[in-house]
Amino acid sequence: MKCSLIGNPNVGKTTIFNILTRSNQKIGNYPGVTVQKKVGKIKDNIELIDLPGIYSLDSLSIEEKISLEYLKTEKPDLIINVIDSSNLYRNLFLTLQLKSFNIPMILVLNMIDIAEKNNIIIDTNKLSLQFNCKIFAINGNKKSSTKSLKNFIENYQPINIKNDEINKDESYDKIYEEIDSILKSCLKNNKYIGKNKSEYIDKIILNKYLSLPILIIIFYLVFKITFSWVGGPLSDIFSNLISNKFIPTIENLLLSSSNLTKSFILDGIISAVSTIISFLPIILSMFICLTFLESCGYIARSAVLLDRFMGIFGLSGKAFLPMLMSFGCTVPAIMATRTFENDNDRKTSIFLLPLISCSARLPVFLLFTNIFFKEHREIVILFLYVLSIILAIIIGLIMKSFSKKNYSGEVFILELPNYKLPSLSYIFKESLNKISSFFKKIGTLILSISIIIWFLSNFNIYGFCSVEDSFLYSIGTYISKIFTPLGFGFWQAAVSLITGLMAKEFIISSMGVAFGLNLHEILPTFFSVQSSISFLVFVLLYTPCISVLSTVKHEYGMKLTIILTIYQFLLAYSVSFFVFNIINLFW
Repeated sequence: MKCSLIGNPNVGKTTIFNILTRSNQKIGNYPGVTVQKKVGKIKDNIELIDLPGIYSLDSLSIEEKISLEYLKTEKPDLIINVIDSSNLYRNLFLTLQLKSFNIPMILVLNMIDIAEKNNIIIDTNKLSLQFNCKIFAINGNKKSSTKSLKNFIENYQPINIKNDEINKDESYDKIYEEIDSILKSCLKNNKYIGKNKSEYIDKIILNKYLSLPILIIIFYLVFKITFSWVGGPLSDIFSNLISNKFIPTIENLLLSSSNLTKSFILDGIISAVSTIISFLPIILSMFICLTFLESCGYIARSAVLLDRFMGIFGLSGKAFLPMLMSFGCTVPAIMATRTFENDNDRKTSIFLLPLISCSARLPVFLLFTNIFFKEHREIVILFLYVLSIILAIIIGLIMKSFSKKNYSGEVFILELPNYKLPSLSYIFKESLNKISSFFKKIGTLILSISIIIWFLSNFNIYGFCSVEDSFLYSIGTYISKIFTPLGFGFWQAAVSLITGLMAKEFIISSMGVAFGLNLHEILPTFFSVQSSISFLVFVLLYTPCISVLSTVKHEYGMKLTIILTIYQFLLAYSVSFFVFNIINLFW
């Protein structure tokens, strides 16, 4: 049996999906979190499909078309229409249209607690009679609240029904007249939408004069918490523990081991992952801050505030949400462009999103700034982020100038969710979920690649050898000539950049293997201050990892993927060359 969760964006479908299927899909307090259908199982014979949010059957964006196409072609056995109880007037528009599919349907009035706080009292019995279907009033954030819903689905027997004929082309005015009639009979106090605290808070947050200073202060605080107040100090503690306690302990345990064993464990494994692990507090701090802003409802508002700014390079404020996601990972950010109605906006975003520094690049920035710019770490990292934004604006302006699209008179509309104060447990749970993928990479891909690199750096066709006679040295030396004009024309840097094409986390792990354990002591003998900045700029801008490229290929085809690959390499090379030579003139 197939059951489909469908409803407006940001009504809590994915939260309910996670509870019913015991899954852990991403949720957020802004529209457009789900951009493709997700499938889970309630029981072995019951499949639950979480469809992207849709306001009506008159779909524009790709993710809305996914939902509509699924309902037309797959014909689920049961539609579970999830509704925001605090905004029935808007949500019931889709409900009335869904009746036209002649598929059995139940209504789930989610966020019933918020509706009651806003003095919206719903007579569920009368509403059930109006739609001739079962109704569940729940608080999706509480597992206990969904027990009756789960029991109903588990015991549901599929049936064939024939609803009264519904005119799909019925005018909006007539549909809303019907909604008015339904609500007058089902709301005990005739209150459609309650005045809530969000409206009063928005008078300050979205104030014409205060909104931009507030936005700058908020993201400045995120930056300070991440690098100065919490993440940075904890990272230093982790780094000292690893360098002064953990590594010496392992070395003592290996005193009686062979040189090959010592090299494999110390250079092939520990050096590859220890540096990355030391930076996890900073990455976790950033995720906690962004999760809080996302779940409390501010992220959606920041998209509205930056609409005019995004318009500079031919995009709407909606593009800010994928850009913010890019600070975590570019892959879901590219998937999120499905919410754009305009194909030109989507393609423009593909060339801008990879310029935003993802979390995988952050350990590289931290390693180099800790070594070469210890006292000015924040300034250098801020410079890199600002540089990426400036380049995104320039590239956007160039693409806008070649576009035939007329940008005048366009209106950006985005639903603003209610403000919520997320629980600490929720924030840490979501942040740990995000960081867990980082640990999985360390435990699988990064470790595997590090062992391969160790093998290539310690063996040749004759067996165990010195680095200078190894496979890796031969490969890296040949490629490194390309990077000589950028200031880092040595084989270790070349090899690390090549492995970075698989995943940017590999840059540090491959450096750990190629250079050895004491990166803080060894790197200054290879890099100058000038070449270190040049290297960081190149890492910031060069070709995205293979996961991003495969996502672009899936969404847009091979031609655009090849163009993106070449364009970003040339952009990184050009900017890095320029920065290196400019710094050399004045330093």
